[in-house]
This record gives sequence, structure tokens and C-alpha cells, in this order.
Amino acid sequence: MDERRISRRAILFGAGAAAAWATSPARALLAYIGPAPLPRAVESLVALLTLEEKAGQLTLMAAAWAGGAATTLNPAAATASFDGQLEEVRRGRLTGVFNGNGVAMAKRMQTVAMRETRQAIPLLFAADIIHGFRTVFPMPLAEASSFDLDLARRTARAAGAEAAASGIDWTFAPVVDIARDQRWGRGIEGAGEDVLLGRLMADARVCGFQGARGLAAPDAVAACAKHFAAYGAGEAGLDYNSVDISERTLREIYFPPFQAALAAGAPTVMASFNEIAGVPATANDWLLTQILHDEWKFGGLVVSDYTGDEELIAHGFAADAREATRLAFLAGVDMSMQSGFYIKHLPDLVAAGEVPMARLDQAVRRVLALKVALGLFDDPFRRIDARREKTQVRTKVTLALAREAGARSIVMLKNDGDLLPLPRSGKRIALIGPFAQGKHDLIGPWNVYGTDAEAVDLLTGVREAVKDAALITSVEGSGIDAPLPGGIEAAVAAARGADVVVLAIGESQRMSGEAQSRSNIVVPTAQQALVAAVIATGRPVVVLLSTGRGLALSGAVLDAPAILVTWFLGSEAGRAIADVLFGIEAPSARLPVSFPHATGQQPYHYAHKSTGRPNGPTPLVEYKTHYREFANDALFPFGHGLTYGKIGYTALDLGDGKLAKDGALTVSATVTNSGDHAAEEVVQLYVQDVTASITRPVRELKAFRRVALKPGEFKVVTFMLRRADLLFIGRDLQPTVEPGRFRLWIAPSAQAEGVAGEFTLT
Repeated sequence: MDERRISRRAILFGAGAAAAWATSPARALLAYIGPAPLPRAVESLVALLTLEEKAGQLTLMAAAWAGGAATTLNPAAATASFDGQLEEVRRGRLTGVFNGNGVAMAKRMQTVAMRETRQAIPLLFAADIIHGFRTVFPMPLAEASSFDLDLARRTARAAGAEAAASGIDWTFAPVVDIARDQRWGRGIEGAGEDVLLGRLMADARVCGFQGARGLAAPDAVAACAKHFAAYGAGEAGLDYNSVDISERTLREIYFPPFQAALAAGAPTVMASFNEIAGVPATANDWLLTQILHDEWKFGGLVVSDYTGDEELIAHGFAADAREATRLAFLAGVDMSMQSGFYIKHLPDLVAAGEVPMARLDQAVRRVLALKVALGLFDDPFRRIDARREKTQVRTKVTLALAREAGARSIVMLKNDGDLLPLPRSGKRIALIGPFAQGKHDLIGPWNVYGTDAEAVDLLTGVREAVKDAALITSVEGSGIDAPLPGGIEAAVAAARGADVVVLAIGESQRMSGEAQSRSNIVVPTAQQALVAAVIATGRPVVVLLSTGRGLALSGAVLDAPAILVTWFLGSEAGRAIADVLFGIEAPSARLPVSFPHATGQQPYHYAHKSTGRPNGPTPLVEYKTHYREFANDALFPFGHGLTYGKIGYTALDLGDGKLAKDGALTVSATVTNSGDHAAEEVVQLYVQDVTASITRPVRELKAFRRVALKPGEFKVVTFMLRRADLLFIGRDLQPTVEPGRFRLWIAPSAQAEGVAGEFTLT
């Protein structure tokens, strides 16, 4: 088969309703940053720069602006003086800074660069804008729960515009790592365990950050796809840990979201901390040059992660700083972040002939090309505008978007007896738990500029939503990790005095994010005791789960009739949760990660292989693939999420059940809301290749569609499958597809039967 006949976009996104985003008019029509020549005036600079100035263009440091956010987030920056950084700018030894603080800093530094340096090359200002600037949106994993690509684009657009209004040109986002081990703390920064959802979210977020008017637009920021590659596959879910997986797995699972980000126009990529098969990514020529530049034709720049080149020494891969510099640079890392190795060692390495001048000039051109694309050579101060910084940050519009995004990111796991939505009047409600009130654990990890102090907590949101705030009581009941003296007694008393209990429990935001892997992904013991005591009162209980990962839920938590996963929702967290609790907004989100039965299942993902001894439907059968305690499935699977409606799936239509080589197969099902509440259902299409030359997963998501249904309404939901949707990485490590039999499900989750049938590829 000649795979060149299948378009790159078809390979990246597949067909079906979800993939329509990739070609919709709303999507920014961007492309790779290619190896196009620099403008003549900029190209002439390359020959005029000294070796030290060239190395300076490849050196990025944490901002040392006094009182800036960077001094607290980057300890190394606290030891550097701002005057010292200005002197580095004057000497041409610095390309820019990251995680600095606002227009005042950027104006001072850019003025020095343009007026007091030999070649007047503009500086680049970067930041970690992972899920918002001053307006904080739900954590990326939470937002992925929405299965709403336009929402992801809009929040990234708002975050990028806010950042640009404060002088920032470049964001170190989106994180596009696939995360299939919930012990890993940084899974909260990505889109979860599924490849299709990861690709589509990567595309949407890049388009959002960069906007539709091109990178030179004053409200655009350049995106950076990270972390390349397989950072989420670290052994035992341990951050920074080793990765040893096959090239096929890289190409099939971990590469596609990066390809999607680059296809959407991301001009930069960040190398990951981890090694792959013994070679650290920061010094991996195969990864950073052969794959990224030669095979994928990426013409943009690669930046190290924070001191990633320096860490080659700790890896045992480089003997010293000089060798680490040579290895990282020759492998394809164009810009060094924070170590200072490039400015210290590259000039000497080039002078000694150990690094070719051509490679140095190549990296410099890539950096200058980014600055040209951002419009900095035309106007170095285009994003440095004090008026915009005051008027275009934390506006009513962005806060309303944060509230909308928060509500659309909440997943309802259970709702026995239709306990939810709660009435807005006439009920005494007890808010109990360590997350019931207070300006803490609201915005989530990895936010440089927003604060919990500016966010809305749960108690505030609930009091605003109900008719009589006097009917709301709130007690903490427990700390996050430890019991409180008299806490359970106070909680039980509050529960007994209420008609319904809302129990806000889970993880603190410090339990997720970088360096926050957990060996046991459960609700902390002190909170488990609180839950058991409150459940024992017999009052109806709604559990709200703050979390940055899929949790292994057990015990009394599962006895609660209603459970909502509320993640970390950002600036409008309390109002967004209240909107869903009281039915102002209906829950419609779905799990982007599987919630396991127990921590010991990790790593787990729904798209696993059947093995040669699959266990069928319960009961468990000896000598089959399962644990002694439970089946090899999820407690709450990927794609699961309930609505306030009553949704049913019927009438699968596969046409003639045959997909021709160059044709399409239209499949459909009828989805009905027989309940009393309107609902938005996320209808999901899964496929299994029954027999192939490379074993295939038990299910793979191929498309999804959000469908709005009024009470009593039904809709026929249609998907179109093409041959490209069935591609996998074959034995020759190329995309391939083989004729044969395929199972298909149109269903509400990766484990639900929905409606199912079979078709053949001819």
C-alpha cells in the first residue's frame, strides 16, 4: 500500500465529527515554521555577530526582576541581580528571560537591548502560561474533560492575549505528553491518556495561543510543544525517571500529539528531562534531529527544559559542563535554558573545532526566525504596552470564560437517586471538608501569575447561588493530610443539622504538578475517616473531588450517592462548581483518564491489549488476565461521565458493513434523552482491529461528538470512517492498515457497550 496517498492531516486527526475541528473555519490556518530565508537585514546580522554574541542568542535565563514572580519560582534567579542581567544584555550574552514580571521589566530590558548593544537584536520574553495568566482557567487535564475543542482554543486564546498584554512573546505550553500512569504528577498539565484527544487538544491549544492573525499580532504568543518526548512514560510514574519503550510505541502513542502541535504551527519544541533507552532526550540526536527536523521537516527551534543540558552530567551521560554543552548542542538543542552552559562553553567549542560554525549559525538563525515571526524586528515593543496591561487582564469577559470552562470541566461520576441537581432554596446544606471554604487549592499547580487570593472559593460560590445564604453552614472537619482536633465531631454535628451534605475532599494542588508523583493515589487517610463519619449520619451526601489525576477511590467515598470530579478549576472555581451543583449548568464532561480500582493497577489505560488470556465478563476466571481482587478494567473508565438527563443508545446503523479501500463508511446510532433535564452527551466512537500483523488494543477512540438533547428528544448521531482512521504503525515502523474484520462501538465511555457491531475493510 502507498501511504503517501493518505493526507498528513488524515493521519494526524482521522475522520469523524471530532476531526472536523482540524479543518473548520474557526481554526487558525497555520503551518510549520519552515526553513524560509531570513529577511536580508536580519540575515546580515549572523555574519556580524561574534562567537560570544551568537552564543548569547542561544542563552535564556530566569528573570531577576526584583519582586517579580520569577524570584520565587526560580531560586536561581533570586541569586542574580537585575542590574547584572542588564549588563548581560548590553554585552549581547542573553537572548531573553522567562517568568519575569510585566511590562515595566520588559520595557527596561528591551530598551537596553535596542539602544545599548552592538547589534540591537530584540529580546524575547517567555513564560509558563500553562492554564492562564492572571485569569486562571481549569488545569489542562480538567479542561480536556470537556471534550470541547473550541473551549480549549478559546481559553488558550484568552490566556495568550493576557500574557501578550503584559509583554510576553512566548509560552512554554501546551504540554502534549500522553500520561497513562496516574502516579505521575505532571499528568495534570496534559490531556490525559488517549492519543486522539491528545492530538486534538494539542491542535486547539496551539491555535488558541497563537491566534488566527499570525505570530506578529500584538495579542499572539508563540507556542512550545513539550516535553519531547515520552516524558509521561517514566518508570513507576516517577517524575524525571527513565523511559525504555519501543520505537513503535513512540510513533503510535507519544509522537502524534507533537505532530499535531507542529501541524498547527507551533514554532518551538522543548526537550524532555527523561532518557529514552539510555540516551537523555536533551542529547538525543535521533529524537531532536533525525525525527524532528529530518523526518518531520520541522524548521523551528528546540529549547532545553530548565537546566536540562546541565543534567546530562547527573544522568552520567556527560563528564562535565563543556561536554554536556557539546552533546546537547550537536544533538539539536538550539537554546539552553537557565544553565548558562552555552554562553560559557559554545564559543570555545566552536573555536576549537569541536562544534561546527555551520551548526552554530543554524541555531542562531532559528532563534532569529522566531523573533522575526513574532514581529520583534519590526517593533520590539509591540507587546510592551502599559495601557493594555492594565485594561486587558482579568476582565469580565475572561472571568466569565473561566466560569464557563470550569462548569464544562466537572465530571459527574455518580448520581444515585437523582440527588443532583440540588434545589436553590428550602434545603439546609452543610459544606464540609478541607476544600469547602478558604482561598486555597483553587487554581491548581503551575500558575506563575494567578493566585488563590484572587479566586472564588466553594463557600462563596454556593452562598451566591442559593436563595437564602443563612441555610448554608460550613466546617472543615479535617485537614488535607491530618485530622483536626474535634474536626469530625463538628462535621457530624453539621451534617445532622442539614438536609444534604456537600463534602469537598481530595488532593491539595501541591500533590500534583512537577516533582509531585504519588506512590498511592488515594484520598488521604484523615479525609477517609471524615467521609466515613459523615456518611454514617445517613444524610444524603454529594462528594466533590479536588484532584489532579485519576484517583483510586474506595471505602465510604463510593457509598456517597453523588460524586463530582471538580479538579482544580481556576479563578472562578467556586462559582463553576455551584453552577453544576444547583443545575444552573448541567454536567457534560467526561474522564480523560481512567480511575483505577487500586494504585497497583498503574500504569493503566483503556486502550490496552487483550493478551493471549483475556478475562471475559465477570466472574473472574483463573489463569486469565486479571488481578486477584478485580478485573483488568477501570472503576470509572475513560470517557465516563453522567448528565442530568437519562441517555440511551439504540439503532446502530453500519450500512452494508463494508469499508472500501478508498471509500468511507457512514455509521450512526440514535441517542435519546428520556429524562426531565436537558443534557449534552459526549457520543464516542470506538474501534477494535480484530486481527492484525501487530496486536491492537481492545478499543481505540476514533471520533466523538457533543450532542445537545432536550428532555424527551432523540438525535441520530452520524460518524464517517475512512481507511486512514484505521492506521497503525506496522512492522516496518510505517503507518499501515490491513483488510479484515473490525468491531465498533458507539457508546458513552470506553467500557460501556452502547451499541456495537462489526464491519470489514475490503
